[in-house]
Amino acid sequence: MPGLPSRQQILDFIATSDTPAGKREIGRAFGLKGAEKIQLKALLKDMGDEGLIDSAPGRAFHKMGGVPRVTVLRVVDVEGDHVIAVPERWEAEGKPPPRLRVVEKGRRSALGVGDRILARTEERGPGLVAHPMKKLARGEELLLGVVEREGDRWWLRPVDKRERRDTMISDLGEAGAGDLVLAEKTGRPPRITAKVTEILGDPFAPRSFSLIAIHKFGIPHLFSEHLLDEAERMAGHDLGSREDLRHLPIVAIDPVDARDFDDAVWASPRDDGGFDAIVAIADVSFYVRPGSQLDREARKRGNSVYFPDLVVPMLPEALSADICSLRSGEDRAALACHMVIDADGQLKSWRFSRAVIRVAANIPYEDAQAAMDGGASHDLLETALKPLWACWRALEKARAHREPLELDIPERRVVLDKDGRIMSVAPRERLDAHRLIEDFMIAANVAAAKALEERKAPCMYRVHEPPAREKLVTLKEYLETFDLSLALGQVIRPSTFNRVIERLGEADFKTVVMEQILRSQTQAYYAPQNAGHFGLALGSYAHFTSPIRRYADLLVHRALVGAYDLGPQARATELTEDDAARMTVIGEVISAAERRAMEAERETVDRYVAAYLAMHVGEVLECRISGVTNFGFFATVEGLGGDGLVPVSTLGADYFRFDETHKTLTGEQSGDTYHIGQSIQLRLAEANPVSGALRFELPEGASHLPMPPRGDRKRRPPMGKRGRPANIRHKGRR
Repeated sequence: MPGLPSRQQILDFIATSDTPAGKREIGRAFGLKGAEKIQLKALLKDMGDEGLIDSAPGRAFHKMGGVPRVTVLRVVDVEGDHVIAVPERWEAEGKPPPRLRVVEKGRRSALGVGDRILARTEERGPGLVAHPMKKLARGEELLLGVVEREGDRWWLRPVDKRERRDTMISDLGEAGAGDLVLAEKTGRPPRITAKVTEILGDPFAPRSFSLIAIHKFGIPHLFSEHLLDEAERMAGHDLGSREDLRHLPIVAIDPVDARDFDDAVWASPRDDGGFDAIVAIADVSFYVRPGSQLDREARKRGNSVYFPDLVVPMLPEALSADICSLRSGEDRAALACHMVIDADGQLKSWRFSRAVIRVAANIPYEDAQAAMDGGASHDLLETALKPLWACWRALEKARAHREPLELDIPERRVVLDKDGRIMSVAPRERLDAHRLIEDFMIAANVAAAKALEERKAPCMYRVHEPPAREKLVTLKEYLETFDLSLALGQVIRPSTFNRVIERLGEADFKTVVMEQILRSQTQAYYAPQNAGHFGLALGSYAHFTSPIRRYADLLVHRALVGAYDLGPQARATELTEDDAARMTVIGEVISAAERRAMEAERETVDRYVAAYLAMHVGEVLECRISGVTNFGFFATVEGLGGDGLVPVSTLGADYFRFDETHKTLTGEQSGDTYHIGQSIQLRLAEANPVSGALRFELPEGASHLPMPPRGDRKRRPPMGKRGRPANIRHKGRR
C-alpha cells in the first residue's frame, strides 16, 4: 500500500535505529498518518505472528531471535580485556542466548560477574557488542527464600534478614513447603509475585547455609570440565631448575582445620644478633599462566571463600589442595622471600628466588604453642620452632615501635560434626603462634612491595587509607557516651586509637567499643597507586603470601618474576603488559570480590549462630547491647555473637525517649535506661536460621534457664507449619 513500509524495510529500520524502535518511531520514520498507522499496527502484529519480530519491554521491537537495541544484560564472564554479558530475558526457543562483548568507557567503570546493566546493543562484524548506559542494582531479578504455605496460598519467605516482606508465589513449579528455592520476580508493583525457577533443597540440611550465601551473592562455585582438565595438565609440569631449600627444616603453621597450605617459614640466628629468615610461598604463578582459562576464572572469583562447612576455592582442587599446597614430605615449587632481620626486628635486606622446598611438618597453631609452652614435645622444637620464636620476638619489637592498630576482637568459630551438624559456636583462641605467623607474613609482604618499588615495577598494593573525618566525628560522639575523649585536632595515627583502648582497661564494654573503632576505619582495597597501610602503620604494603586464595597475591608474584627474571620459564609466567596497564580496573574487580566474600562469610556464620540458638528459644541468655535506635536496641549473645533486636514496643507501657547524642533509650516514668555496651539478660523470642535474624525480649516473669553445654544439642530443629522450626515464634506477616 502507498506509504506503508514493507516487511524488509521495517526489519532494516529496526536493525539500524540508534534508539529503541517502537510503533511510534517506525510510523514517524516513514511519515505515516491516520489510517496508515492503523495498517502499520496490523502489519507489525502479522510480522510477530510470522516470527519475524518480537517486542521488548517498553513495546520496542527487535528481530525475532535477536537482541533489542536497548535492553538489560547480565555480566557472566570476564575474558581477558573483555567483559561478556547475556540478555537477562531470553525466550527464543531452541536457541541459546547470545554473548555480547561489553565496551566499557574509562577505567572506573569495571564490571564484575553478576552485575546488571542497561545497554545499547549493536552488531559489529560477526558478533554483538553492548555499550553500557546505566549500571543497575544487582540481585533484583532473582529472589532467594523458603517456600511456605498459608491456607491455599504459597509464599516465599526471604533469607535476607533486611527484607521484611514475604512474596506471594504465582508459579510454584515442583517446589514444596520448606524448600529453599530461587525465584524470579513477576508482575508489576504493587502486585509483585514470584515464579520458582530452581529448587536448592532443604534449608536446614548440612551445607545449606553456605549454599544460601553462594546463591544470594552470586559466588561462582563450580568449575567446568575444561578448567578441571587444564588444572590437571598444569599440575603435571616439571619444576625445572630451582634453588634447592629442601635441606632446611621449613615448617607450615596453620589452623587445625586448614584446607590449603600456601606459606611455610624458617629462621636461624646470625652472629650479629639478627636473623636469617625465609617465608616460602606456594609458586602458584608457575601453574596458573597469564591469559589461560585458569587465570580468567581466578580473576573472576578474586579469592577463595571460606564457610564453616566448605570452601569455595579460587583454583581447582588439583592445584589449591594438591600440587600447590605445601604439604609435609612432598617436593613443592615455592617463591621464597629471603630476609635479613636485625636484633630490633627491622628488615635490613631481602631477595626472592624460585625454589623447591620440602616442608618438614604441618603443625597446627595449638600444637606449636603447646610445644613452646612446654606442654607437649615436638621433634622440631629445637631446630625449627625455637629459632622462629626468637626471630619473632625481634619482629615484635619492631611492631611495638611502629604501633599499628591493635583491635583484639574475637573471631567466632563454628564447629561442626562429621555430618555437618552444629556442635558449638565459640570465639577462636588467639595465641602467640598466630601472632608469629602474622608478623612473618607482614615482613614478607613489605619486602615484596619494596622489591617491586626498587625495580620500578608494577605493584598491586594493599591500600588502607586513614579514617574519613565524618566517621571520626561520629566515633568521637560515640566515645563521649563512655566518658572517653578523642581530640580531632591532632594527627590521627593508629596509636591514637590504641590509647583509647588502653584507657578502657578491662571494662566489660571494651569489645563493643573496639568494634565501633573498627567501623570508623576505611575499608582496605587493592590498587596500583600506593597510599600506604594506615592500620599496619606501613608506608608500602602488598599481599604476597596467599596466592592460592587471593588473586592479588598472584599478580604480585608475576610482577616479582618479571622484575627479577626469576626462572624457570620467567617470560611465560611474568606479569603481562596488558595486565600491568589494567591494574586499576583489576584492583577494583578483586576488591569487590573480596567484599562479596566477607559479607557472605559473615552472613553464613550468623545463620549458624541462629540455628544453634534456635534450640534455646524461650531461654534467658547473657547479652550485651550493641546498638540503640529510636525503635529499640540491638543485642548480641555473650561468647556467641549474632545480632538481635529488642523492639521498643516490647519494653512495657512506659514511654521511652531516644537520645541521639548519647545513643540511649530512657523511660519517662521508670527511668530505665538502655545504652551501648550494657550487659543485660534477655529472653530469646525468635531465632531464624534461614535469615540469621534473632529477636529478644525482656525476661520479666521468666525463670533463668542456663544454656546446655555446647555440643549437647546436635539435632535439626523440629519443623512446624510453613517450613519453619516449630520453636520459632512468628507474629503475623512481616
